[in-house]
Amino acid sequence: MAYKMYISGVLMPITPSKVTVKINNQNKTMTLINGEEINILKAAGLSDVSFELLLPQVSYPFTNGGAQTAAYYLSLFERLKVSKSPFQFILNRQKPGGGMYHFTNLTVGLETYEIVDDVDEGFDVKVKVNLKQYRAYGTKTVTIKPAATSGATSTATVQAAPRATTSAPKAATYTVKAGDCLWNIAKKQLGNGADYTKIYNLNKDKIKNPNLIYPGQVLTLPS
Repeated sequence: MAYKMYISGVLMPITPSKVTVKINNQNKTMTLINGEEINILKAAGLSDVSFELLLPQVSYPFTNGGAQTAAYYLSLFERLKVSKSPFQFILNRQKPGGGMYHFTNLTVGLETYEIVDDVDEGFDVKVKVNLKQYRAYGTKTVTIKPAATSGATSTATVQAAPRATTSAPKAATYTVKAGDCLWNIAKKQLGNGADYTKIYNLNKDKIKNPNLIYPGQVLTLPS
């Protein structure tokens, strides 16, 4: 069987005789109050790849074509380490007749590499390399528009003024219909969609999440 290893698109001069790919998990073992042990199964963790490379300083008949000096590959490892950028690890296994056995292609980051000067290897250099699988991720950005404040102070002052009345006015209500959201309700009933927070604050006993309201809910509206 012939196989070749590529790191960030660069063909390694001699494919190592042993490559370990450890498939990790995030399962959690817990002990119940009765002493019984259980295993909580979770999503797979990031895989680890480890191997030892021989970087030849002289030309060997068994090296992959166009092999560079050891310094070239050591410089590549250093760039990958300090760049803080993921890259592709590819291990291509082929049958002698050219058919494919199986193909490893992982997006990884360079965790560590260890340079070993071994007198038994002469002028050649050994490097122990540890890679860890990389998964792309991102954060969600939420933009919240502040509630309109124009005229709010004067309105609040007027509402707070004592009124010559023997009973409080009946609060206005709105019954949620299919397709409604707080923003549209505030825009139609209060004249400003940004005032949805006022409706939400008055109805926290009914609304746990301002983005989730349901048909049939009766909401109290600001006076």
